[in-house]
Amino acid sequence: MSFDVIRVTFLALIQGLTEFLPISSSAHLILPSALLGWEDQGLAFDVAVHLGTLSAVVLYFRKDIFSIAAGCLRQVFRGEPSAEGMLGWQIIVATIPVVIIGFLAKDYVDVYLRQTVVIATTTVFFALLLLWTDRQSTASMRLADMGWKTVLIIGAAQVLALVPGTSRSGITMTAALFCHLDRESASRFSFLLSIPVIAGAALLLVLDLLEAEAVNWPELVYGMVLAGLVAFACIHYFLKAIARIGFLPFVIYRLLLGLVLFLFFV
Repeated sequence: MSFDVIRVTFLALIQGLTEFLPISSSAHLILPSALLGWEDQGLAFDVAVHLGTLSAVVLYFRKDIFSIAAGCLRQVFRGEPSAEGMLGWQIIVATIPVVIIGFLAKDYVDVYLRQTVVIATTTVFFALLLLWTDRQSTASMRLADMGWKTVLIIGAAQVLALVPGTSRSGITMTAALFCHLDRESASRFSFLLSIPVIAGAALLLVLDLLEAEAVNWPELVYGMVLAGLVAFACIHYFLKAIARIGFLPFVIYRLLLGLVLFLFFV
């Protein structure tokens, strides 16, 4: 079964690049469809690239995930608290708001918020908010110092990612910086927080896919692998560079992207 290699490559690259960088995947997915007239890639492809990016973050943080899971289990069954176990509970608590609001607001978001003007506006607004927060943050806190107030603020902020153009990674990093986590810790927590969110989204897509059309397996496997490889590289190099370069390059990119959307697509 054949497939359009150029189209699938482009879309998989977008998914892999934008899932974890604070630049919004929604804004980027407008461009190929608007400029090139591409139709929606389909539910099966969405599942594949989500599984690809999920595999990337799980593989990259495999040691952390094992330590966190072991820490949670020791605390539950042996009553032995640990920093790793605490981080696991913090990830769970920070995920609860977006799960609840996402379930309740899904239809509203699909009908009213997936519009170019909304995406362009949020792309620009949350870029400026990220810049302001990065500039004012004292950046003195590590993950081990993170309290429950910070966790709840980040979890509440993640709900805003339901609005297209916000960027889940961008808004959670912004909230973490606002609470004075340093850049690397803010990014690391955002990436770890993405695991249950992406897994949940992928599960919902799989459930929908059970009632969907026939599957083009070569396209799906290619898209999944490519999105996963790109996402893994993004995580790796982002964590290495973010303490040094800061968020300004991503802010400038988002502002330019928002300008393009306003000028040509609104």
